[in-house]
Amino acid sequence: MVHGIDATQEFYQALFDWQFVPGPLQLGPYVRALLGGREVAGIGQLPPDRHLTTAWTTYLATRDADETAETIRCCGGTVAVGPLDAGEAGRLVICADPAGAVFGVWEAEAHHGTALAGPAGTPVWNELLTYETATVGKFYRSVFGYEVEPVVSADFDYATLHVDGRPVASLHGVGEALPRDRGPHWMTYFEVDDTDAAARLVAELGGKVLRPPRDGTAGRLALVADPEGAVFTLVRSRDR
Repeated sequence: MVHGIDATQEFYQALFDWQFVPGPLQLGPYVRALLGGREVAGIGQLPPDRHLTTAWTTYLATRDADETAETIRCCGGTVAVGPLDAGEAGRLVICADPAGAVFGVWEAEAHHGTALAGPAGTPVWNELLTYETATVGKFYRSVFGYEVEPVVSADFDYATLHVDGRPVASLHGVGEALPRDRGPHWMTYFEVDDTDAAARLVAELGGKVLRPPRDGTAGRLALVADPEGAVFTLVRSRDR
């Protein structure tokens, strides 16, 4: 969700080679991002009177958005928007976990989420940066039924969320190292062919490089922000 949808499209088209088509109309000014004709993301425009922080929102799938919204409340989370219909695309909820990290819930109808993951320009991972994983892991397990697999380490608080044995997202507890201006938040990783070149392009297009390219366990990473300040991670995965 952004304030200037046209300028944002230009940025991501130049960075990831995305093309855009309109809809769903029920969400107001909104476009779907396509790569090679397949949907990879969505960008909506905030109302002029909504002075909210621009950010990418991670959506987690559910079979029943209304039931999940009620479970979120019962488990200590907050429901901010919805449940509401997005036309024939599906039904959504915007909420926050007990630590305050915002995420979306999506009950699919015509639109089943990201149709392409892996090639450059696609979202390939979502990670929750939070204070600690034990308590928040119980929340996501209770609400969505995820299997939570912690990484056993004396100095690394990390867990992976699994569905039917397949990893789908991760939780990373960083304690007081969380940015004070953001607090707990979900992070989206976008695949690139060359992390260093993509980070330079972000800066050339008016964005910011918040953490320069570095090698990590997942591959070569860079933390960046688009011109409106939406933060995301560029990654050249090790298995590519």
